[in-house]
Amino acid sequence: MIEWITVLSLILFGLILIVVEILFVPGTTLVGVLGFLFLLFGIGYSYSYFGSETGWITLGATGVASGLILYFAFKANVWGRFALKSSITSKVNEGEVDLLVVGEEGTAISALRPVGKAELGKRLYEVKTNGEYVDSGCRVRITKIFMNQIIVEPIN
Repeated sequence: MIEWITVLSLILFGLILIVVEILFVPGTTLVGVLGFLFLLFGIGYSYSYFGSETGWITLGATGVASGLILYFAFKANVWGRFALKSSITSKVNEGEVDLLVVGEEGTAISALRPVGKAELGKRLYEVKTNGEYVDSGCRVRITKIFMNQIIVEPIN
C-alpha cells in the first residue's frame, strides 16, 4: 500500500509543479525541472515496485492525465486571471524636451552610468551620456536632444 502512495504522490506532485511552471512561472525554471523529475521518479518507482505491465499502465495514465490537466487549465482560462492586461504606452521625457535647448546646463541628481536623472531648468529629466560615467552632483551640459533622449556631457 505504501508503494502506491509513494508512486501516486510523486506523480501528483510532479503534475502540480509542471502546471505551476506553465501557468505561473515564465520560462524554464527549477519548478518545471523538479516537476518533470518527480514524474520520472514516480513512473520509475512504479516499474520497480510493480513490474513492467503496471509501469506501462502508470506511464500511459500519467501521459493522459498530463494532457487532460493542461487542456483544461488552458481551456478554463485559469492563467487569464493572472495575466497582465494593460500595457504601457508612454515614453520617457515625452513632450517635456521642448523646453530644453542644446548647451543648457544642469546638475546630475543620480549617478549617470550612462543613464540617470539630472535637474535641467528646475525639472528632473532622464538623461544619457555618451558612455562616460558621471557622479551624482556633477554639473552637466546638454550636447544633443534626439527623439526624447537627452544626451549630456560632464562639465569639468
